[in-house]
Amino acid sequence: MVKEISWKWIEDNRDQLISISDKIWGFAEYGLCEDKSSALLAETLKKHGFKVQHGVAGMPTAILAEKGKGKPIIATMGEYDALPKISNNPVPRKDPMVAGGMGHGCGHNIHGTTALAAAIAVGYAMEQEGIEGTIRFYGTPAEENYSGKRYFVHKGLFDDVDAALSHHPSSMNIASLKSSNTISGARFHYHGQSSHAAGNPEAGRSALDAVELMNVGVNYLREHIIPEARIHYVIESGGGQPNVVPDYANSWYYIRAPERDMLEPIKQRVMKIAEGAALMTDTKLVAEMSAGGVHKIPSKVLSEIVTSNMRKVGAPVYTKDELEFAAEIATSFPKENRISSLRKNKVPNWQKYVDEDIITDILDPWDDGTHSAGSTDVSDVSWITPTMEFGTACNVNGAPGHSWQFVACSGTGIGHKSLIFAAKTMAGAALDLFTNPDRVVEAKKELETRLMGREYDKDPSVEPPLEKAREMAKSLQG
Repeated sequence: MVKEISWKWIEDNRDQLISISDKIWGFAEYGLCEDKSSALLAETLKKHGFKVQHGVAGMPTAILAEKGKGKPIIATMGEYDALPKISNNPVPRKDPMVAGGMGHGCGHNIHGTTALAAAIAVGYAMEQEGIEGTIRFYGTPAEENYSGKRYFVHKGLFDDVDAALSHHPSSMNIASLKSSNTISGARFHYHGQSSHAAGNPEAGRSALDAVELMNVGVNYLREHIIPEARIHYVIESGGGQPNVVPDYANSWYYIRAPERDMLEPIKQRVMKIAEGAALMTDTKLVAEMSAGGVHKIPSKVLSEIVTSNMRKVGAPVYTKDELEFAAEIATSFPKENRISSLRKNKVPNWQKYVDEDIITDILDPWDDGTHSAGSTDVSDVSWITPTMEFGTACNVNGAPGHSWQFVACSGTGIGHKSLIFAAKTMAGAALDLFTNPDRVVEAKKELETRLMGREYDKDPSVEPPLEKAREMAKSLQG
């Protein structure tokens, strides 16, 4: 069986794959600055006979690597960017490895290594069995902050792909059919006039006042937007010290809604509030609006293929130490959080999982027609080619994402088992697509139906904000 060849390669190279994942976990690099992580992945692909392009789509840390020849072209997608200020040691308690440092609080060290492992394993199986087609690895930077896959899509680098597979560490084993929120980012820069805050405050025009008034206005807006929408922000710059009226301050917003036509009216109202804050404070506003991403187009065909392979591979079995590790993590948050998460996500028979720290069941998707509150640049790819990003249990059931808890799990045995399980699943699914071309055709027809005549609005001139990313990474490092 051709899948057994790929699964054996993954098993035989388990230690090497875990080592790669752990190294990326330790590098913990900001989006568009994943120099060490991308170099490690690129060099590993070269060693296994892949033709590697490093620095594609205008991103020095982006990778496009392939092996084989001709059609179909099946893609695996891997991310490797980390998140700021959630660094943690691989222990089941809050214990920063680097104070205020970066951490893999979304498991992207596993994400990138899963796609790498699957691509290499599939490449060897295709060689050994004489299977025609191309296995292609996309190393996609900056999912968390700059939506790196958008630049691949805008430059047409997914146009010839027949199907794309991705894996995201999760709290459940599921090939979800849930869509995602579309997203738009915006930075609001206010420029005022500095003065002595005690001696002559009347001469000052506080940019910080403008930021705060805008935030108050947006918080009042929340009552009057659709419940599926989300608005969140941080103040990036708020001045120097209390006795100087700040002449510059800025905030960074994310605005989300299920579809673009739902998001735009909210975005326009946020913009009016921003302008109003400038009027109230006699400051000047410079708004830096990004185009944002689209919502995800699910693929039932690919979900069925992935779920079938999950069951053939079988979910991991955890050791006593791993279960104790998860149990200690579970003491760091109220049990009500777990119950709330299970209920909010409408998990079938959710009561069954209330006392499970790691969910081991492989679940059938129940969520077609629903939207996740979150967003992902996987969605951009899903408008171009049939796409599936599936999850395997890595984070403790009920623990928050983007957290020190997720960082800890991603660098230990629980994360390692999520990686190997997912890599085998992805390899099996890719080989099903290579050896069953009718399913590729079926997936493409489904995508056409779900798009309902809509097309992705490409702009090849769009370029990633490389300098801004480097500046941000430097500031986050202190």
